Amino acid sequence: MRVTVQPLSRTFAANVLALTFLSIPLAPSTAQTQPPAQSSKEKVIPDQKLDAAAAALPYVSNLQQKYEQQLAAATAPSAKERLTKEGSDAIVKAITKEGLSVNEFNAIIELAENDPGLREKLLRRAGPPIK
Repeated sequence: MRVTVQPLSRTFAANVLALTFLSIPLAPSTAQTQPPAQSSKEKVIPDQKLDAAAAALPYVSNLQQKYEQQLAAATAPSAKERLTKEGSDAIVKAITKEGLSVNEFNAIIELAENDPGLREKLLRRAGPPIK
C-alpha cells in the first residue's frame, strides 16, 4: 500500500508546504483499511477528526519535504530504500499520533481538495507550517 495524498490546490498546497507524499510507500502491515470515502457533500467529518487531521498536517508536510530532499540527494539504492522506510514510518507516526489512520487522513485531505469550505476550515485549524 502507498500513502497517497493528492495535491490540494496551488494556494492550499503552498500553505501546507506542497502536501503530497506519493514517493513514500507504506509497508502493508502498517496500513489500516477503511471503507472508501463518500463525496464531500455526503460526508460530514466530525470536528475531532478534522482537528486531528489539522494537527497532523504541518508535521506530515514537513516530513514529506525533508525526506523528498534526502531521497533526491541519495545515490545508493540501499540509502534510498532506508530513507523511504524511515520517511514512511515517520509520516505514519505523525498521523497515528493524532488518533487517525492513514486512510482517514488521506480521505480528509481528498475531501478538502474538492471542498473549498472544508479546505479553509482545515487550514485555519492547522496553523502555520513547521520549519
